[in-house]
Amino acid sequence: MHNPKLQIHFKLPMTKRPASSPRITNRKASFRFEILEKIEAGVALTGSEVKSLRAGKASLEEAFAMVREGEAFLRDCNISPYENAGYAQHAPTRERRLLLHKREIRKLHSKLTQQGLTLIPLEMHFNDRGRVKVLLAVCRGKKLHDKRTDLMRKQHQRDMDRAMKRR
Repeated sequence: MHNPKLQIHFKLPMTKRPASSPRITNRKASFRFEILEKIEAGVALTGSEVKSLRAGKASLEEAFAMVREGEAFLRDCNISPYENAGYAQHAPTRERRLLLHKREIRKLHSKLTQQGLTLIPLEMHFNDRGRVKVLLAVCRGKKLHDKRTDLMRKQHQRDMDRAMKRR
């Protein structure tokens, strides 16, 4: 006999969402800075900013992060306005709050103040759950002679690769 009160429900496993947008990268960061440590953080965004990021309309070239009053912020990150947002447009280069644990913020703050380092965003991407994440790097600025040696090293490596390819 079938009892209507006894029903068995099966939960289906959650499937991972594919990343549906491109990664926005800061290509000049590795040339301008010596990367010492990397950390991933979330970003507090508005809806039109997320839509614009999914379309790949953002730039991290001039962006940097800072710690102020126990909170971390991303500054000068240019996220273009979304065309279909209507009246709810966002300012392209507004200051955005980074989502980090307090102990991570304290650790970053001590490094940035004591050692004179800089916090630079390397890339912005969507994780498996569809959340926007920023890969931050604790960096030290390179001197001109360091940049020159890096360029020479890359040129020598290209020359060696070409010679090996010809053989």
